[in-house]
Amino acid sequence: MDDAPGALSAASLLQLIWLASPALPVGGFSYSEGLEAGIEWAGLATEAAASDWLADQLHLSLARADLAVVAQAVPAWRSGDTARIRALNDWVFQTRESAEFQLQTEQMGRSFVEWLKLHHADAASVFDSLPASYPVAFAFAASRTGAPVRDACLAFAFGWAENMVAAAVKAVPLGQSAGQRMLGRLAAEIPTAVESALTLADDERQAFSPMLAVLSARHETQYSRLFRS
Repeated sequence: MDDAPGALSAASLLQLIWLASPALPVGGFSYSEGLEAGIEWAGLATEAAASDWLADQLHLSLARADLAVVAQAVPAWRSGDTARIRALNDWVFQTRESAEFQLQTEQMGRSFVEWLKLHHADAASVFDSLPASYPVAFAFAASRTGAPVRDACLAFAFGWAENMVAAAVKAVPLGQSAGQRMLGRLAAEIPTAVESALTLADDERQAFSPMLAVLSARHETQYSRLFRS
């Protein structure tokens, strides 16, 4: 059956689903992005509290930083604007507010590039002189799918949501039904976050999330922990 007019092709849709999958070997499952510390020090010990926290993180942190970078990096990759790509990549590294967040984007970016080398013949040369952050590496892959920028951003945000909900289920801990309710809430709010990210100019991007940064730093010495951030 042919695709409906204006719809993603089957190949593009499946590639985006693949990029958003927690099974992608980039290590996203091993990070809680401050959530684990929040459970101990910020009272995120219930489904409602953890759900509110992740919704706030989606809109106040992800949408205004990494999601906005993806929105700008996908067209830059498509146009071959290497100076723009490098500037966006530098911005990501310069705005990580804790050592753990810095290591996370480095490790996930590096792992993503290794995966890209298996699927794109030019990936090794493209990233030879560019130690890619995770959002920039993801944008490279998304740019090759042929999908609109908005759909690429939706996939990026949903992949983040799946990993964060999985972290909450393990660390709070919560049952699977609670996790699905949280994921449903985030899925409902992701389109709004994406629309916001798509509108941001360079001087409107920001990664200032003080409480998140404090919790991430405290997590570095947390006595008992499951996650790397």
